[in-house]
Amino acid sequence: MIQPVAAGIVAGITGFASSFALVIAGLHAVGASDAQASSGLLTLCFAVAVLCIVLARVYRMPISFAWSTPGAALLIAASATTQDFSAAVGAFAVCGLLIVLSGLWPALGRAITRIPKSIASAMLAGILFPICLAPVLAVTQIPALAIPVVVVWLVLFRLAPRWAVPAAMLVAAVGIGVSAGSGWLSSASTSLVPAFVFVPPQFDAFVIVSLGLPLFIVTMAGQNVPGFVVMSTFGYTVPPRPVLVASGAVTAVGALFGGHAVNLAAITAAITAGPDSHPDRSRRWIATFASGFVYIVFGLGAGFAVALISASPPILITAVAGLALLGALVGAVTSALEDAAQRIPAIATFLVTASGIVIVGIGSAFWGLLVGGLIMLVAASPWPRPHARA
Repeated sequence: MIQPVAAGIVAGITGFASSFALVIAGLHAVGASDAQASSGLLTLCFAVAVLCIVLARVYRMPISFAWSTPGAALLIAASATTQDFSAAVGAFAVCGLLIVLSGLWPALGRAITRIPKSIASAMLAGILFPICLAPVLAVTQIPALAIPVVVVWLVLFRLAPRWAVPAAMLVAAVGIGVSAGSGWLSSASTSLVPAFVFVPPQFDAFVIVSLGLPLFIVTMAGQNVPGFVVMSTFGYTVPPRPVLVASGAVTAVGALFGGHAVNLAAITAAITAGPDSHPDRSRRWIATFASGFVYIVFGLGAGFAVALISASPPILITAVAGLALLGALVGAVTSALEDAAQRIPAIATFLVTASGIVIVGIGSAFWGLLVGGLIMLVAASPWPRPHARA
C-alpha cells in the first residue's frame, strides 16, 4: 500500500508544481481577475481530483487526469484575442461540450485524430515557442531572479529530471518573496482562502473560433491521445467513452468557475501506471487514487499561489513555464517535421501560429491551422506541375 501511495504523491506534486504558474498566467492573460484565477485553479484541482479518485476506483486502473498544459499555453497566446473573461469562459465550456461529443460520437474524435500530425504538432509548437523564449528574455531582463532559476533547473535536469521544474518554481518563489518584501501577502488583491467564483459565460463566435476550437484540438491531440497511448504501453485498455464524457462534462461545468480544460494525463500517468508504482498491475490504481487527494490539498492553496504569481514579474513566471514546456516543444517540433513531404505546410503553420496575429478578431492558432491545411491541399493537388527546363 505504501509504494503506490508514495507514487501517487510524487505524481500529484509533479503535476501541480510543473505548471500551476502557467495556468494562473494563462487565466490572467484572457482577463481573469485574481479572484477568478484563484477560483479557476481551485476548480481545476478539484476537477482533476474527482476524476482521479472516482474513475480509478470504478475501473481499478491508474487512469490519471490533469489540466490541459498546452491549453494553458494557448491562453497566453490568445491574450490579443480577448480580455473578456466571460467570453473566454464561454469558449472553455464549448471545448468541454466538444470533448463530451467526442465520447458520445466517436466520428468526431476520429476526425480530430485525422488532422495531419504535422499540422497539429506545428500549431502546438507555434503556441509553445513564444513561452519557451521567456527564459532567455528573463535572463537578460531580470538576471538576479532568472539566472538562479535556470541554473537550478539545468542541474536537476541532469541529476533528477522529474524534479527540475518543481525545484525551479521553488527557487522562483523564494526570489519573488525576497524581492517583493514582506508585504506581498497582506497586499494581495484577493483572499488567500480560495473560493469558487461563478463566471457567467458569454458565447462570442470569434472567441470560440480562436480559443475554444484550438483549445479542443490541443487538448484532444496533445493530451488525450497521448494519454491513451501511455496507458496502452503499460498494458491498460482505457475505455474512451466514459473517460471523454466525464472529463468533457467536468470541463464544461468547471468552465463556469474559471477552469479551462481537464484531460487524460500523460507524464503523471507514466508515474502511476508504471512498475515503479507497484509490481502488481492490479494495485497501481491506488497511486492515481492517492494523487487525487494531493490535488485537493494543493487546490486549497490556490489563493496563496495566485498572490505569489501576482507579486512576480510576469516574465519570470513565463520563464518557469517555458522551462517546463521545453520537452513538449521538442516533441511538437519533431512530430511536425517528421514527414519530409509535409515540412513546408508544417513550418507555415508554426510561423503563422507563433506570430500571434489576430485577423477579424480570430487568433493565430486558427489561422495557422487554416494556412497549413491550404498549403498541404495545394501541394497535394493534381494540378499539372511545370516541367524542368534543360
